[in-house]
Amino acid sequence: MTKRVLLAKPRGYCAGVDRAVQTVEEALKLYGRPIYVRKQIVHNKHVVATLEAKGAIFVEENEEVPEGATVIFSAHGVAPEVYEQARTRNLKAIDATCPLVTKVHQEARRYAAEDYDILLIGHEGHEEVIGTAGEAPAHVQLVDGPDGADAVTVRDPAKVVWLSQTTLSVDETMETVNRLRQRLPLLQSPPSDDICYATQNRQHVVKSIAPSCDVVLVVGSVNSSNSVRLREVALDAGARAAYLVDYAAEIDPSWLSGAETVGLTSGASVPEDLVSEVLSVLSGLGFTSVEEVVTADERLTFSLPQELKKDMREAASRRR
Repeated sequence: MTKRVLLAKPRGYCAGVDRAVQTVEEALKLYGRPIYVRKQIVHNKHVVATLEAKGAIFVEENEEVPEGATVIFSAHGVAPEVYEQARTRNLKAIDATCPLVTKVHQEARRYAAEDYDILLIGHEGHEEVIGTAGEAPAHVQLVDGPDGADAVTVRDPAKVVWLSQTTLSVDETMETVNRLRQRLPLLQSPPSDDICYATQNRQHVVKSIAPSCDVVLVVGSVNSSNSVRLREVALDAGARAAYLVDYAAEIDPSWLSGAETVGLTSGASVPEDLVSEVLSVLSGLGFTSVEEVVTADERLTFSLPQELKKDMREAASRRR
């Protein structure tokens, strides 16, 4: 019996995460230690620990940052009041918000300016949801999953639009939208899909491999929305079991007892070396055949935040 691994691709870092992590690394080189980061730059335990070792200090709020220091806002985005707090404390703020999250913020501002009720589909308490809702708190109602649709009330059923957190399950989001439409037939959709390309691509490839898998392993952290969704998608698509792990050492060999095919993927904030370590452990357990299953070719990149690029250019010209 050949034990095999179906290795999902795309997996791991998306363009927004890559940009956010690079932002912290470049800021540390440019400004020196410490660099303060509001919230986890991305939702991954290993990435945060690695950046801490290089001199990043992660804080919950701007009040914890010394006046006049540099602070980086995480990839998940922040509400306008957070920028205002930074200005009040004379902080040098660098915004590492993923451009795809920024797009949703812009949509929220635009629909609020046109006096729409905005139904924001997302998970209560998630940083991205807090940031988006903060753009237009008087206009935004959170809808947390299909069952949340039944509690929605709007002022004018002809002026209502849905937006969503970028890291949700595509299928569950559309189920929520369909539930909302049953009550609000004139509900408008955003001008373009809010769920990010990377989230959709990672879910799509997991759906394609899950029916063939006895077990699917998702490398990612429990506070990573897109990683948690990948595990759910694997189970919904037919995997007999699915587990979320931060590190290879967390794999319980009993999970793989009797398994012939293991699916392996990673969330959008997970570096590739963590996946390599899992492959190594699987190989030691007899899963020596690795077949990469590719469903999309991702080439998107985002440039670094403008305020950081400007300082980098000035530093480079001084060195000439």
